[in-house]
Amino acid sequence: MTKNKYLSLLILLLVTFIAPVIGSYVTSVFKEPWYSEIIQPSFNPPSWVFPPVWTTLYVMMSIAIWRVWIAFFNSRILKLYFIHLFFNCIWSIIFFGFHQIGLALINIIVILFFIIILMKEYLKIDKLSFYLMIPYFLWSSFALVLNASILFLN
Repeated sequence: MTKNKYLSLLILLLVTFIAPVIGSYVTSVFKEPWYSEIIQPSFNPPSWVFPPVWTTLYVMMSIAIWRVWIAFFNSRILKLYFIHLFFNCIWSIIFFGFHQIGLALINIIVILFFIIILMKEYLKIDKLSFYLMIPYFLWSSFALVLNASILFLN
């Protein structure tokens, strides 16, 4: 049982990290020169901040869903998580790939909606999973403000 438990964590980590791999590829190919040419708010973090922050958040969200999964085995929550992950993944495609700032903003709102739903579900099952999602919620809220500011400025 323990072996399967940790195998499920590994699988969830691998599946979760598909999103940033796709996002990083799209960002690296389509970000410049477009991103350097648009007006950015003064509070926009330097590029080096994003990889360690997102890596940490992806690990935390993977552990959160894993803890809920092994405690409850609810396929509905797992489906919600994967749908949320899809929207998380396509943000980079929309923003950096297609340069659609407004559509990316709508996408972040959808992501936040799913984060809130997941957090509410996690709170019922495993409080630690709920707490592990708080930094992700806060960072995504900051991303919403950043995305909205970029839309407003451009």
